[in-house]
Amino acid sequence: MKYVHVGINVTNLEQSIEFYQKVFGVKPEKVKEDYAKFLLDEPGLNFTLNVRDEVNGNQVNHFGFQVGNAEEVTAHKERLEKEGFFAREEMDTTCCYAVQDKF
Repeated sequence: MKYVHVGINVTNLEQSIEFYQKVFGVKPEKVKEDYAKFLLDEPGLNFTLNVRDEVNGNQVNHFGFQVGNAEEVTAHKERLEKEGFFAREEMDTTCCYAVQDKF
């Protein structure tokens, strides 16, 4: 696995970008009106900020693991299905302002 992916919900994107730029020491790789993405090689982290009108309780939006190619996605999906996990395949889908293969 290449990167751990963590997405959190925020209400103020500008303030959140400013804060995490200080924490990570880098600017975001991608910024949209309601989204920002930090991609760190060390540690391997794909960290996204997802704007919501209101954030109550848990601020985590989603977690994921980024891999190198679609074959790795399929291999991990099949491995986890053999372990009894249910996986909904989402190949060639748009998410987080990118076309992705995921499950």
